[in-house]
Amino acid sequence: MRYGPILFVISVTMIAMGDLMLLPALVGGFSSRHDAQPFLNAAAAILLPALLLFAVSRRPDVRLVPRQAFFITTVVWLITALAGALPLVFHEHLRLTDAFFESMSGITTTGSTVLHGLDTMSPAILLWRSMLQWLGRLGFMLMAIAILPLVGVGGMRLFRSESSDWSEKSLPRTRDIAVRIAWLYLTLTGLCGLAYWAFGMSVFDAINHAMTTLATGGYSTSDQSMGRFGSDGVLWTGTVFMILASLPFVLYLESLRRGIRVFVRDDQVRFFFKMVLTVVVAGAAMLSWQQNLPAWDAVTVVAFNAVSTITTTGFASTDYTLWGEFFVAAFVFLMFTGGCSGSTAGSIKIFRLQIALHLFRIQIKKLIHPNGVFVARLNGERVSDDIVSAMVGFSLAMILTVVLVTLALTALNVDFMTAMSSAATAITNVGPGVGPLVGPAGNFAALPDAAKWLLAGAMLLGRLELMTVLVLFSRSYWQG
Repeated sequence: MRYGPILFVISVTMIAMGDLMLLPALVGGFSSRHDAQPFLNAAAAILLPALLLFAVSRRPDVRLVPRQAFFITTVVWLITALAGALPLVFHEHLRLTDAFFESMSGITTTGSTVLHGLDTMSPAILLWRSMLQWLGRLGFMLMAIAILPLVGVGGMRLFRSESSDWSEKSLPRTRDIAVRIAWLYLTLTGLCGLAYWAFGMSVFDAINHAMTTLATGGYSTSDQSMGRFGSDGVLWTGTVFMILASLPFVLYLESLRRGIRVFVRDDQVRFFFKMVLTVVVAGAAMLSWQQNLPAWDAVTVVAFNAVSTITTTGFASTDYTLWGEFFVAAFVFLMFTGGCSGSTAGSIKIFRLQIALHLFRIQIKKLIHPNGVFVARLNGERVSDDIVSAMVGFSLAMILTVVLVTLALTALNVDFMTAMSSAATAITNVGPGVGPLVGPAGNFAALPDAAKWLLAGAMLLGRLELMTVLVLFSRSYWQG
């Protein structure tokens, strides 16, 4: 392994993280708590070794081969999570285990938390948590724009390693894609914040929730999550912008040239909206019947919580596990859907579900017509064998990972339901699990330390779509 370029990327990432800590430090300095010092200490602890490392590895002459981009991706996420944990250690005096869990949950936009008392927590630390989630999505693109080309690694390769979206090939240059997506991401965040503010949130709450909504991350400024605000306007704002964040960002760019019809004509987007509509209508009808709720109230609460789970955001307006066993089971299964490929959402993603359904139909047809030739198509194009193989491999890896993590958690004396839902929510980057311990009304603080480290690793696997990390454990990867 050629370490010069890798150290260069790590040093620039650490410098960026140290600089970003100055913003919550500024907020802390002007707040009534005057708690800027912990962030300044954390920034110093990051920047001093980062600048030294940058000086040593500056302008590396050796270029990495493309496959080593996978190694850089994993290492950078780990370093970022560790750096993000330092303000939590210095400010909240968290143990490294809890701080790393919280930070990894933030940058992977999972949303699981070990913190409580958020309603009275320092604005500086609340802002830092939201920034971790927002930058967790944006930072990957910025790394591809500014850093990786300097060490001979094309950013497009990393886009594909973190997202299975192959439609980005239709746009010409990685830099153009990343810059435009970054501006789109910023614009949608601003619009979301304005909408939250218009419906009654304070400016600070609106900014924080806008960042975590567009990141489909789910961190909140309250232990009650969105239940603290409660108004229909806030819930529908969250629902709309979670859906917008779960659509392919490349289609937004294409819509500037070809109009809104690109969304209507996209098979993945149509399937996503059909699935969301079906879930909301069926869930609202059952909840209204069981709980004797007015139809509009049932639609509002089901739409928000179901969309939050489908899009892997993890917000909650109420403890939906109290709605009955049907809803508990339904929300567990919804964790494995996810938004569209090329969006900020995690989990399996819609296009993989579509391919699986196409393959299922083809197998049924072959039973009836053994000599027939049937082809799976999306958006009018044949789905290549490579994509099918990748989909099958990913799905198998996800199932096995959930099983293994569940078994490991039960070996740590975690009850089965908590273990299974924790493993599922970590791998799919949803956030809350089910049950009284890790459900929407609880958090992960009571889990053993070993379980937290295990789940932090599972979050990273899920965010980088498993194969990017698992390939590093292959002997052939290191041999050549």
